[in-house]
Amino acid sequence: MQDISLLHGLGIKFVLVPGTHVQIDKLLADRGKKANYGGRYRITDSDSLDAAMEAAGRIRLTIEAKLSPGPPMLDLRRHGVNGRWHEISDNVASGNFLGAKRRGVVGGIDYGFTGEVKKIDVSRIKERLDRDSIVVVSNMGYSSSGEVLNCNTYEVATACALAIEADKLICVVDGQIYDEHGRVNRFMSIEEADMLIRTRAKQSETAANYVKVVGEEDISYAHNFPIKEEKEQVWVGRDFISDYTASFRNGVGFNNGNGLSGEQGFAIGGAERLSRSNGYLSELAAAAYVCHGGVQRVHIIDGTVGGSLLLELFTRDGAGTLIARDMYEGTRTAREEDFSGIRKILRPLEESGVLVQRTDEELLEALKSFIVVERDGSIIACAALFPFFEDKSGEVAAIAVSEECRGQGQGDKLLDYVEKKALSLGLEKIFLLTTRTADWFVRRGFKECSVESIPVKRRKRINLSRGSKYYIKRLQPAEIGHMAANNFALK
Repeated sequence: MQDISLLHGLGIKFVLVPGTHVQIDKLLADRGKKANYGGRYRITDSDSLDAAMEAAGRIRLTIEAKLSPGPPMLDLRRHGVNGRWHEISDNVASGNFLGAKRRGVVGGIDYGFTGEVKKIDVSRIKERLDRDSIVVVSNMGYSSSGEVLNCNTYEVATACALAIEADKLICVVDGQIYDEHGRVNRFMSIEEADMLIRTRAKQSETAANYVKVVGEEDISYAHNFPIKEEKEQVWVGRDFISDYTASFRNGVGFNNGNGLSGEQGFAIGGAERLSRSNGYLSELAAAAYVCHGGVQRVHIIDGTVGGSLLLELFTRDGAGTLIARDMYEGTRTAREEDFSGIRKILRPLEESGVLVQRTDEELLEALKSFIVVERDGSIIACAALFPFFEDKSGEVAAIAVSEECRGQGQGDKLLDYVEKKALSLGLEKIFLLTTRTADWFVRRGFKECSVESIPVKRRKRINLSRGSKYYIKRLQPAEIGHMAANNFALK
């Protein structure tokens, strides 16, 4: 809460949608009652409704109490600092911002007092935001007949994000998303998230529902690779977002592109989420859903780590996982203005003898063959692909990752991209010369070969004094592109 208070003091507007399911389940257990779920929704009987109302009230009061002191920088007063900060305390606004209707009987299950989102009072929320308030939207909705209904928190959060056209959705969870090597996955494009969710559709109800809502058609990397050389090539970005767009029709519900859906938002929950049998796949599906609707970035952060919100928003690599619709991180063909960034990455490796040294003139001349990974305006990795069309082969050279980004799988992503580009150019194999990184390439399918396997035109330019080893890899179109779908373990 201190992080939120500080950011609010700096002018960032917040709408908070606090979760209540843990508190509701605890209250029910203390009263000797059992929590019941039907799929992703709670079955809200009268006992559950009482517990939900009590939990929502307690959480709202706790939030107001935590935010009432204002930004933590007010502690500067003790050190003699004067200024406007002394007059600031956070104003918290809550109210009946959420209109709902009963979920009713679905699949033979009577959900009782469980509600679905029908209306978000956007004008009143924005009015309070403009008055410099932090807005708290409870998951307790109000029906047109005056009933109080218990709504799914993530359905409310996704509805709010889309209805008010939020720039970001921040999901606070109790852990991290890791890749298969145990590294925190810092970034996923909407395409990568979509592909991963689809691969889990048979084992996850949430993933299956996502596919049902968004559409059955898969997003295939290999088939959509851009091959128009005269234009900038971007692999991560808007060009590959599916035609589906989530949209909120206030007062009516969500439109799934084929008429009104029966479910008005993207709800997650139930036994699957409570057991974490699929890790944080539920939150990832909600993130991809709102990205389809126009929210540019979703951050999934570990709330058990102190300062995680500030670290996520104000450090280059963040502290959680970012799912982005826009170009936070992208792979593309190098441009002339990338020269200094590429040179900065290559120079230490050239000086240590890992890479062959290139003069500035040689690097500028080869720049059109370079591919770069750009993250938030900085070049963090690069590689070059020099095609030899007469041999249907290409040379991979100068694969390098900035020191602070090593160990995050950037080299694998870059090599995967290079292989896709080689295929798009009609090449059947790629080769490389190396002195000290052979093991890395062997683990990725390269095999040592003789110099006779290298195109004659390239052989004539080999610097024999370096004693380089030669490695080659034959490209398999069916295998390329699967890495992104299988490279994550949602723990």
